[in-house]
Amino acid sequence: MSLLAVLLPSAVILLIAYRLYGGLLARLFQLDADMPTPAVTLRDDVDYEPIPPQLLLGQHFSAIAAAGPIVGPILAGVAFGWAPALIWILVGSILIGGVHDFSALVASIRHRARSIAEVIRDHMSRRAYVLFLSFVWIALVYIIVAFTDITAQSFVGRQVLENGESVLGGGIATSSLLYLALPVIMGFCMRYARMPLWLATCVFLPLVGLAIWGGQKIPFDLGQTIHVGDATAQKIWGVLLLGYCLVAAMMPMWLLLQPRGHLGGCFLYVALAGAVIGLVASDTSLAGLFGGQSTIRYPAFTGWQAANGQPIVPMLFITIACGACSGFHSLIASGTTSKQLRRETDARPIGYGTMLLEAMVAVVSLCCVMVLTKDNPLTKQSPNFIYALGMGQFLEILGVPATLGVSFALMAFTTFVYDTLDVCTRLGRYIVQELTGLTGKAGAWLGTAITAGVPLIFLLRPNLDTNGNPVPAWKMFWNLFGASNQLLAALTLLGVTVWLWRTRREAWVWVVTGLPTAFMYVMSTWALLTLTLPRFRGPDGLVLPTDAVPWVGLVLLTLAAVMLVEAIRAIAAPPAPPASRPSWSSSPGGVPATSAR
Repeated sequence: MSLLAVLLPSAVILLIAYRLYGGLLARLFQLDADMPTPAVTLRDDVDYEPIPPQLLLGQHFSAIAAAGPIVGPILAGVAFGWAPALIWILVGSILIGGVHDFSALVASIRHRARSIAEVIRDHMSRRAYVLFLSFVWIALVYIIVAFTDITAQSFVGRQVLENGESVLGGGIATSSLLYLALPVIMGFCMRYARMPLWLATCVFLPLVGLAIWGGQKIPFDLGQTIHVGDATAQKIWGVLLLGYCLVAAMMPMWLLLQPRGHLGGCFLYVALAGAVIGLVASDTSLAGLFGGQSTIRYPAFTGWQAANGQPIVPMLFITIACGACSGFHSLIASGTTSKQLRRETDARPIGYGTMLLEAMVAVVSLCCVMVLTKDNPLTKQSPNFIYALGMGQFLEILGVPATLGVSFALMAFTTFVYDTLDVCTRLGRYIVQELTGLTGKAGAWLGTAITAGVPLIFLLRPNLDTNGNPVPAWKMFWNLFGASNQLLAALTLLGVTVWLWRTRREAWVWVVTGLPTAFMYVMSTWALLTLTLPRFRGPDGLVLPTDAVPWVGLVLLTLAAVMLVEAIRAIAAPPAPPASRPSWSSSPGGVPATSAR
């Protein structure tokens, strides 16, 4: 069977879902294009700044995508087969992930663009607010650990292609460094030279392509430069990436976040479009015209357990995180995106639409597994290389040289991650400042340093599996990241459900957000228990593990359990009198409107 038989129906299903279910969500949440958003009423051109939806969409998409829709589907596809992975990507993104992202964004703009944690404080309790912030900060640390390590891995060694050519990790590093410089220059040009967005895009987007091509010509091999092995060079790159997070999280959004988000979004659109066109061209019926063919070789279903013994339920639902549902998205939606949303109606394409677009990225990533045979040695490679080689194969059908295609894919992967890393660090800084009361520049730098410094400990310490064998940090923490990320999604949906019920008291709330909350809560806590409890058992009974992973899992489970109790108490509490209860729509400035819309 051709990949086209999977790709096109998936795209059609996601498009129909956006039109129908996305439209239903817009009506249920009563989006109003005439209602001023916090970006307008609180504008300060630092944190609050209304920007065109096409610019915000690219920035938001680039920030939420990260490595999740690539790593997760590939790991799940290899472990359980492509069919269950595909079903969860489509169903999860439409009914759960998209609803989660959209509702988090709308909840934020209806509360002065404040975070989901503050929405929870308003409608649940101060205790729930502190618990949620603590949970989020721990989850952010593990996101930074996993994504920093897997990105650093791309900057070392070499990947030998089937035609004998090599893609140098040092070349990817060079391209990445050039890529980071371009949005800063673009930011200055747009702010001080008044360069319009369309012109900046036409100038700087081709320069990103030039950086990809030139990287392999002038590779920066850190290991050779300082005479160390690849393993040591990877750790040094991890330290440098965390240093980048420290600086980038303190920069004004106009200087780096907004221009890089736009460039990254456009670049990722090109990457997605190129892969889709390559896949279409590889269809058997077009093989003679384009000179290529990609058929599905990997089994649709490999069994109820992965090779490592992990069961498909609940592990499938936490292995594929960002491609179907991700709690991290709510932090972006309510942390930076809501402060830049120009109109309420833009929440539909930016909140719901980008989640479906990310699901399409996940489907393309899964296709990179489908073209392999089950015994292919590549299935044991790192997911970023499986993705890059698969993308390279698809692009080669269009006449793109294999080396350039793989470099392009690895840069696309890195582009996803850069946005996530510094946004995570920025959000972690906000949380540290909120929990500690630290203010001013000193507090901001200290909060950022703590958020970037804790991941450094996990990156530099030796990471060993249960048999004492060394494993990459990203692999050590991926399942914990997936489980905590999905539990964060469940807690966000829980907070949104409480808010909707206390302000609307309508039955649709339990179907639209309540059922997704229950599903994500059960699956994520089940997965955390599966990952955590066995680490406390030994041949002779109870043991106290020296590894931080099970202890963190235990802390997260405790926080989530107390949060659930707080939510039940809030839902069961009698409604406030109509005169004093905030209406469905809060007016600009955070003062409840006098009448419901």
